Amino acid sequence: MHYKLVMGNQAYSSWSLRAWLLLRAFDIEFEHEVVPLYGSEWRDYQVNVAPANTVPTLLAGEGDDRVTVWDSLAIAEFLHERHPAAGIWPRAMPARAAARSLCAEMHSSYVALRSTLPMNVRREYRTVKPDAETLADIARIETLWAWAAAQWGGSGPYLFGERITAADAFFAPVASRVRTYHVPLQPESQAYCDTLLAHPATREFYRAGQRESWVLEQLEFDQE
Repeated sequence: MHYKLVMGNQAYSSWSLRAWLLLRAFDIEFEHEVVPLYGSEWRDYQVNVAPANTVPTLLAGEGDDRVTVWDSLAIAEFLHERHPAAGIWPRAMPARAAARSLCAEMHSSYVALRSTLPMNVRREYRTVKPDAETLADIARIETLWAWAAAQWGGSGPYLFGERITAADAFFAPVASRVRTYHVPLQPESQAYCDTLLAHPATREFYRAGQRESWVLEQLEFDQE
């Protein structure tokens, strides 16, 4: 099946990073298109790819048989159905249930973290200080990372062992924010973030985002 992934600016779009990893990290072939957020191209996209009105969106198949899947969690489940041997979710049921729970919480929670520390792969700040609510989000995430790694990680670098899963893809934007804002973490959490950022698929996404010329002023800070 032919896949096309429509993404927002790779410099800023955390949701797009998740979908990118769900394909690239699992060796699923696809082409991609970047639609700059909030401009005229963005409005055209919302009309042309309806009912999807957000990114990322995965277009699967062509012509009358094309399937439109939007929202990163829906994309994860769709790709798992199409490629069950890829290992997008852990094989064992208890681990798979935990991974889905982690993704769902990441998907629906942590409003303070998202709003106060937006993803920006082109910048690094040392004077942007997280507020109390953001620190609480980070503490919750670190607790979950430690729990998953203790239960299923073994000696592997990822939450569920030696191989990356959807859960890791969903937390990759957190690792990106940690780097951008130099958020202090526990040593184990920092090592995990370094692993996510060192993955070849993440590095490829970063390089593309750093080459982009589009700038969203609301996602840039004056502090250095």
